[in-house]
Amino acid sequence: MAQFSLTRFFQLITLSPLAQTARAASLIGPLAMGAALFSIYHITDKPAIAQTISPASTQTIAQASGQTKTGCPSALDRVRSHTVSAGDTVESIATANRLAPSTLIRFNPGLGSSLSPGTTIMVPPFNGAVVEVGNGMSWQALAERYGRRTDVLFEVNGCVADVPNRVFIPGVLGGGRSGGEAIATPSVAQQLRYPLSNPVPVARGYGWQPHTSRNELVFNSGVAFTVPQPNEVIAANAGTVAFTGEREGYGQLVVINHAQGLQTRYANLSSISVSVGQLVNAATPIGSVGLENEPSFLYFEVRTNSESGWVAQDPGQYVPDLDLR
Repeated sequence: MAQFSLTRFFQLITLSPLAQTARAASLIGPLAMGAALFSIYHITDKPAIAQTISPASTQTIAQASGQTKTGCPSALDRVRSHTVSAGDTVESIATANRLAPSTLIRFNPGLGSSLSPGTTIMVPPFNGAVVEVGNGMSWQALAERYGRRTDVLFEVNGCVADVPNRVFIPGVLGGGRSGGEAIATPSVAQQLRYPLSNPVPVARGYGWQPHTSRNELVFNSGVAFTVPQPNEVIAANAGTVAFTGEREGYGQLVVINHAQGLQTRYANLSSISVSVGQLVNAATPIGSVGLENEPSFLYFEVRTNSESGWVAQDPGQYVPDLDLR
């Protein structure tokens, strides 16, 4: 069985000669595949604004120790320490961090209903549980045991090929039972427009795919389009611009939140023509990609909102005109 390896998808990608992408491949290299859940923290589905939940008395353990990860952070590296203030309760801290009280209790054994000021408690990034697993466990087997998507477990635990001994399972209650949330592809998908004004070849599709030169699988959370000439990028549907600008692993990026908890991301843009909070219609120009005589690519993602974050979905289920052959 091939080992799963997701570190940086676009450092591994190889494009077809037909698309004239020898140059594009060299450009794609620096762009890291964004983690399915955590590349952009807490971009809301409210009108307007990208936000990060960061109480003043809270910091990540990784920050405190000077150890931080980029590209694909592990949920356990994002566990925060919270110093209890007067009036704090388990319920109020859970609410402030969008967690269930039972999640805090699981992460802090012995935690009672009455908290003493100055006490330090651990706050995970979202609801879930830490489980101990034996040697030789695969991501597929773990996903089947807890009813979760393999790629989500892989990414939430830092994109490591081998399953660690301590694994964070999002949305799972104590004792290995699944919570109310299921991270899965919607049964009925909204139809989205093709994200470019002119069709171009698809360099790499969504999902787990064989690596071109190594005996392993790589996961791509979106679709990479070969762009041999400058091309206008358009909104796939009506929505609110939630983020514009530079983002590690994405380059120049636009994020649009749509109705029904849907989100689209447009990465590696050469220019951006919209701003945060702007309402856009389907097919509204939002930027451009590519330069004259400089083959490039557009990276396009479709995500759905869940209690654990924005989860990557297969764009082919949403864009009828998308040719993934």
